[in-house]
Amino acid sequence: MIASSIIMNLIRCLLLALASLWLVSANSLPSSAAEPDLRRDAAVVAIEKVLPCVVNIATETVIPYHDLYDDLLRQFYGWSRVPAREQRSFNLGSGVIIDEDGYILTNFHVVRRATRIQIKLWDGREYDADPVWSTQGSDVALLKIKAKPGEKFKAIQFAADDDLLLGETVLALGDPYGLGGSVTKGILSSKNRRPSTGDEPLEMADWLQTDAAINPGNSGGPLVNLRGELIGLNVAVYREQQGERGVGVGFSIPVKQVSAALSRCSTPEHTDSLWLGLQVRAGTGPLTAAAVQPGSPAAKAGLCEGDQVLQINGQTPPNVIAFNRLLCASTNHDVSLTFAHAGERRTASVRLVPFEELVPLKLGITVTTLNEQTARNLGVRPGESLFIAKVEPGSPADKAKLQRGFLLSAIDGQNTSELQTIGEVLCAKKPGDTVQLSIVAPRHLGQGYIEFRQGTVEVPVR
Repeated sequence: MIASSIIMNLIRCLLLALASLWLVSANSLPSSAAEPDLRRDAAVVAIEKVLPCVVNIATETVIPYHDLYDDLLRQFYGWSRVPAREQRSFNLGSGVIIDEDGYILTNFHVVRRATRIQIKLWDGREYDADPVWSTQGSDVALLKIKAKPGEKFKAIQFAADDDLLLGETVLALGDPYGLGGSVTKGILSSKNRRPSTGDEPLEMADWLQTDAAINPGNSGGPLVNLRGELIGLNVAVYREQQGERGVGVGFSIPVKQVSAALSRCSTPEHTDSLWLGLQVRAGTGPLTAAAVQPGSPAAKAGLCEGDQVLQINGQTPPNVIAFNRLLCASTNHDVSLTFAHAGERRTASVRLVPFEELVPLKLGITVTTLNEQTARNLGVRPGESLFIAKVEPGSPADKAKLQRGFLLSAIDGQNTSELQTIGEVLCAKKPGDTVQLSIVAPRHLGQGYIEFRQGTVEVPVR
């Protein structure tokens, strides 16, 4: 009896000791472990994720000009070489990094005619950047940071096309009025707004509208959802006629339209003057062939629309930028393409055709740019046309009566001051299609006089 009483007292003491220890440990826990930090909501997490991808863009444009006094010196005093004066203008905007190698998306109007482009990252690092391509109609431009070899950058993730919820919370990031990095918060007010842009030659319909503040300097910055995914590219649009901005009204180019511009322009034809004939769909998910040109190197390799591109030279491209970079990296233009066709994995060797070879292949002429000496001999200015240096016997050009020494000034109405233009037009042509060539035929009359005859001729494409 006494022994059981002693045991019960020992158990009671032990329980009391354990309870005391539990109370002490519970009271010693920090309050943050008991309650979550209410300030760290989804918006804060998204901003922390996106901010390293946002850049400020500063551009400098140098415009040479001659004023009235320069004209008087030339006209009355015979000064033939009056040095051009220079006028400098500066512009500020924003951009967002979309590839770890430093490719940046921004608006075309932010970098239009820029002589120098400088970008500044969120952590204060500054770089120069080069334009890669731009499309005036869609107001989208792609830049490349001049970084050290092997230097990598944090890239934003794209939202899926049309993954938009009317009324969802959105965040606009950028550099309004040149104040530095800034974030505004609002909701998605409309998914298909068509704003009036005055005299701007924009063809973009179905813009996103938000009440998150988007002001001058925000142009080119990202509009993101609470997952930190890119849903639009901000555009500062306001009613200049009334001299006021629409309060609570901001616009963004939807990611679907941005991805379409990336697909069209991130091709070997557009960036490196190489013909492949394959356009892949940008955005989320696997890289899928959106278009394959008939008779192109891609078509001859067996690629069809809807095929998934898996590897290029044994490497898996994570996005359309990397896809294009891997294609153009080969010095001999030979590429090994692995793709999935109807569920079957295939590998094919493809050779990208340089435009210097494409023009003779399609038309039977070899064209070169006009150097100063040739232009002087012909009495024309360099850069206005291409010089036909060779005509292949029996070719479509030969049958159209083209001759060596003729000048090619336009193709299908587009000026041919450089090989890039004629190459891009020919890439889009199928065998049997025709192109309209604008020709200038110089005729030497003697004593240094040259007569120029202009005309157009239709030439079939091989």
